[in-house]
Amino acid sequence: MSSTDGPDLAEAPEERCFLSTAEAAALERELLEDYRFGRQQLVEWCGHASAVAVTKVFPLPALPRKQRTALVVCGPEQNGAVGLACARHLRVFEYEPTIFYPTRSPDPLHRDLTTQCEKMDIPFLSYLPTEVQLINNAYRLVVDAVLGPGVEPAEVGGPCTRALATLKLLSIPLVSLDIPSGTPGWDPETGGDAEDGLRPDVLVSLAAPKRCAGRFSGRHHFVAGRFVPDDVRRKFALRLPGYTGTDCVAAL
Repeated sequence: MSSTDGPDLAEAPEERCFLSTAEAAALERELLEDYRFGRQQLVEWCGHASAVAVTKVFPLPALPRKQRTALVVCGPEQNGAVGLACARHLRVFEYEPTIFYPTRSPDPLHRDLTTQCEKMDIPFLSYLPTEVQLINNAYRLVVDAVLGPGVEPAEVGGPCTRALATLKLLSIPLVSLDIPSGTPGWDPETGGDAEDGLRPDVLVSLAAPKRCAGRFSGRHHFVAGRFVPDDVRRKFALRLPGYTGTDCVAAL
């Protein structure tokens, strides 16, 4: 989800599948201000849908008992809140998530989500091992919820930056929420320097894909935006695949 304000859209652009950072921020502002959705609602919807995307790629019946583990790495901005909600839903779905949340936000929403995870006995790591093989052996997959559009690595602090450097070295599957985090990582507008950042196997675009997703080359790309009203989709001229049945994510 976006945390950067953008200009109002005066004219409807031609149909496309991807949003710029400014357009993503304008879409989110429309949901918050015009439709009066709450920020907690959006985070909850996105967290739930992100967990559902994980279940589609790594279905529980296909996993041995010891491979139901997931490491969720969260930053202090809005994507980190989505990661916390995702971890909670993974626990509800009977996965075994562990959270690494090195730079905790004082924001009440982050504190509430952290409390919920703690009350559900989801463990929090006090540090991330620098020996990547320990992580590879301990977890089936990693969820990257560190950076979102408009958030620079320098804004989230050294612990998150060091965590991203470790994530780049892992051999287990990586699931990135909204955009792949990285140092320098993916430019949210173009995807530039992607070869130097994280290379996720799964990308879950929140609300709508960002421009950098056009260069995603992983195995699975989902959009988690069923909650976006049809009028908003038309205003932003989004041309995205339909959702099947009651699914909250759609494969791209």
